[in-house]
Amino acid sequence: MATLKDFKGDQPTWCPGCGHFSVMASLQKAASEIGLEPHDMGVVSGIGCSGKISEYTRAYGFHTLHGRSLPIAQGAALGNKDVQIIASGGDGDGYGIGVGHFIHAVRRNVNMTYLVMDNNIYGLTKGQTSPTSQQGFITKSSPKGSVESPVHPLETALANGITFLAQGFSGDIKQLNEIVKAALQHKGFALVNVFSPCVTFNKVNTYDYYKENLVDVSTFTNYDKTDRMNAIKTIREKNGLVTGILFKEDKPTFTDLTKDFPEIAIAKQDLNLDSTILEKIEKQFQ
Repeated sequence: MATLKDFKGDQPTWCPGCGHFSVMASLQKAASEIGLEPHDMGVVSGIGCSGKISEYTRAYGFHTLHGRSLPIAQGAALGNKDVQIIASGGDGDGYGIGVGHFIHAVRRNVNMTYLVMDNNIYGLTKGQTSPTSQQGFITKSSPKGSVESPVHPLETALANGITFLAQGFSGDIKQLNEIVKAALQHKGFALVNVFSPCVTFNKVNTYDYYKENLVDVSTFTNYDKTDRMNAIKTIREKNGLVTGILFKEDKPTFTDLTKDFPEIAIAKQDLNLDSTILEKIEKQFQ
């Protein structure tokens, strides 16, 4: 049986204190605790500081294009149902250039987990306003304060039919580990948004800020994780500053709904190419 050590890859090069260390540690610990082996898991990441998680986790890895981790991950999940697929990215990767893929992945409900490391800033490119930056946020790209309203990924996910929604904080690794374990064990598309402070470029959304403002939904009296509208109401009332498993629903996955469909012909084609076929293809492009 694999241990946490078996999932650890090379030493990450994130800035000391970066919240992404906790996210990666939670994923690796959760994978070992639910009985996965490194060859049972695939991590698909986008571009940004968060994208390095696929390099530093010992499993199958794919470091793809900016905002494109979800289509690759969905293809991998549908192509090999025996491998636990995790897509990962940051707030810019997932809720900026990748927001279109995000919405459709939510409603498609492929069996996989999406980890988003939300630090409210573009860290890899040295500190610009991101889609989740608050209005008035001052950065190199908004020296007078951002005039744009931030995106609301949690409400967006709920409105589009998410079947598992949770939010964690890098400063509470114990809770985060339990959240990630639950997400990996969920049958369907699971989103885990993680407040992961950028200690180098974001001096507003810091560890201290989150420790002072975050509220765990487990402290609420009779919080119902199966009530979608209540989850939206709670998130809005708390301005998104809530952690824990916010919503969970058992619903047929994309695979469940397509299991009786005929196989696509290309899936049965012989992909071995001999020299005659290759020469024919080459002539088409000469």
